[in-house]
Order: sequence, then structure tokens, then C-alpha cells
Amino acid sequence: MNRVNPSDSNSIKIKSDSWRLYNMDYVTPTELITEALRAAKRKAGLGVRDMLLRGTLSGAFLGFATSLAFMVQTQGVPPIVGAMLFPVGFVMLVLLGLELATGNFALLPPAVAAGEITLGRLLRNWFWVYLGNLAGSAGYALLFYLAITNCGADNGGPLGDLLRAAAQKKTLAYMAAGGAGWGTALVKAVLCNWMVTVGALLAMVSRSTIGKIVAMWLPILTFFAQGFEHSIVNMFVIPAGMLLHAPVTFGNWWLWNQIPVTIGNILSGSLFTGLALYSTFGTKPAPEPVAAEPELVAMAAR
Repeated sequence: MNRVNPSDSNSIKIKSDSWRLYNMDYVTPTELITEALRAAKRKAGLGVRDMLLRGTLSGAFLGFATSLAFMVQTQGVPPIVGAMLFPVGFVMLVLLGLELATGNFALLPPAVAAGEITLGRLLRNWFWVYLGNLAGSAGYALLFYLAITNCGADNGGPLGDLLRAAAQKKTLAYMAAGGAGWGTALVKAVLCNWMVTVGALLAMVSRSTIGKIVAMWLPILTFFAQGFEHSIVNMFVIPAGMLLHAPVTFGNWWLWNQIPVTIGNILSGSLFTGLALYSTFGTKPAPEPVAAEPELVAMAAR
């Protein structure tokens, strides 16, 4: 008669418990889209005050994360190190339930397609959250400028040089290339928000805090490491460079970066993430039952 080794029994129990915990933590793609639709409905119902306040905080947090990445680069480490640290801002704003326009570019269109919200509600959310993101990012840029220049007493040192160069690269370099530069900014924005919005959705793929952090960290690192264009990040980088006396005008900023980058962010978030995933994982209505022919009913009754 075979006897069960107690250690084997414990091992089986541990594996069973681990599998059960995994199933409890993991959210399937279909469940994920259902939760995303609920989140979109909540976001569309926010008041203007909440959208502005949560958007402002998100813009500031992304500014903190961006300045951290730039600060690290001034210390002689490879740029990938800054990219590995940048997602801290995204993690903070997502875990706090704040509002980021680039994430909402993916979350709200499926809700319109599903009939959960109206197009007017979508545009209302995008407008006020984008405005809040702009206020928070630009406000943080001003505070950061005052901090690194001793309230304007100097030029910000190596960090100031890096921000001035970045602001010019994101505007004047595109302007010098003309239409091709405008198109390049748009394409880089498409690639950027494809990853950012995947990160926004992956934040819902786990029910644990650590699971959410790891899941959203990966795509955010991916976009930042490759130098793609994020409209909210640029709301900090370019104004900070301008405050540091980069030869960039307000018109340079909006015409050659902010406008094409925002359009690109909207296109990829809406089409490549939100609507693409909704079209394949969204809950499909059950097919209507087909009425049986009278002759078949009579035959079945015999």
C-alpha cells in the first residue's frame, strides 16, 4: 500500500493555493474591458471641478517623473536608467484615481461605441482633463525652474542645458524639417500613446497593488526609452525649456509639437488600444433564438 508523503501533500496544497490566488488576482481581457467600460462611465460623469483638479495633479506628477528622468541623465548614466524611473509618475496618478487625458483617449471611445456614454460626454471629459493636465504640467515647470535656477539667479546648470536642448529638439528640429517634421511628431505620438494606453488598461489587469504597478510599468518604460512624443509630458518639458531661455516661442510649441502630438495621441489611444480591444474582447449580445418552423415543432411533439 502506497503512503502519501506529508511533504508532497504540503507541496500540492501550496501549489493549489498559489494557483487559486493567481486566479483571484488576474483579470481576463473580457473582464478587463467590462471594467474599463465602467471606469469610462464614471469618468464621463465627473464634475468640471473634479476633472480639473485631478487633471492638474496628474500633470504635476508626470512633471515630477520627467524631471527625475532628466536629473538622472545629468549624472552620466545611460538614458535607459531615466526611462526605468519615469513610470513612477504614471503609477502614482493611476493608483490615486486621477485623470490623464492620454489614458482617457483610450478608455472613453469604447464606452461611446457600447452606448454607455454620449460623444458629448467624451469631448467634455477630454477638454477639461486636458486643460487640467496643462495647468499642472506648466505650473510644475514654473516651480521646477525656480528651484533649479535659485529663483532665476542662474541658468540651471547641466539640468538647464538638457531641458533647453530637449525643448528645441521637440519644436525647432521638427520646424526645420517642415511637413516631414510635423508628420514625424505625429507618428512618434501615435507610437507613444499606443504604449501609454496599454499601460492604463494593464493597471486594471490585476487586483493587487503590486500587480498593477508591474503591469503598467512595462509599456510606460517602453515608450519613454524610445523617445516618443507624449502630449502631457511635453506640457512640462517645453515650457520649462522656454523659462530657461530656449529660443522657442509659444507658436513653435503648439504648431510644431503640441497640436500634432495631441492628434497622434488621440488616434492611437482611440483606435489601436481602446476600440481595437473592445472590438475583440467586448461582451457580445447573445444571438436571438430562431423560431422553429411549425412542421418541425409538430414532428418533435410526436
